[in-house]
Amino acid sequence: MGKHTQSIDNKAISRIYGHGKGWVFTPAHFSDLGSRDAVASALRRYRQSGLIRQLARGLYDYPRTDPKLGMLTPSPDAVSKALAGRDAVRLQPSGAYAANLLGLSTQIPMKIVYLTDGRSRTVRIGKKQIILKRTTPRNMATAGRISGLVIQALRHLGRQHVDDEVIARLDRRLDAATRKQLLKDVRFAPAWIADIMRRLSKKKEKI
Repeated sequence: MGKHTQSIDNKAISRIYGHGKGWVFTPAHFSDLGSRDAVASALRRYRQSGLIRQLARGLYDYPRTDPKLGMLTPSPDAVSKALAGRDAVRLQPSGAYAANLLGLSTQIPMKIVYLTDGRSRTVRIGKKQIILKRTTPRNMATAGRISGLVIQALRHLGRQHVDDEVIARLDRRLDAATRKQLLKDVRFAPAWIADIMRRLSKKKEKI
């Protein structure tokens, strides 16, 4: 093994350890260390030694392990961030997954959809499909905020399924700061969802 290869290996290992167990990554996360071939062969060696696991083509993780369950499946968020790449793209959980994150549904769906302003990608991890779906700037305006989750979850449920029980569940998730955020972001929601957001933003904090 030449000095250059050793240097790439050492730097890449340091980066993997630095992020810690549970980190999901692609070869692009090491592109500053050397050529594509050098990075690919380093990752192949780590995979063969059992340090990292290949999840899908071009997608790896430094797996977390459980004494009883063995290697754990990485979280959808970790996978989606890796798929989004090192670029400053944003991600917005959507559909049934957004409803699950807000406690409006107990099931974690088999298809987990994130809206993104980056490129569309799909990957299968075990039985789950993680989908990055390119969307409009309007849909991404609330990415990373509670209002984005509320808009996507309610859109998924549909107007006819959003009753007082759903609104009460949402209400329990909100504090003063997130209520203010909802009010600021009503302009990005369809009219019927904007009405619900206004209603939620006016509810008083419980003492």
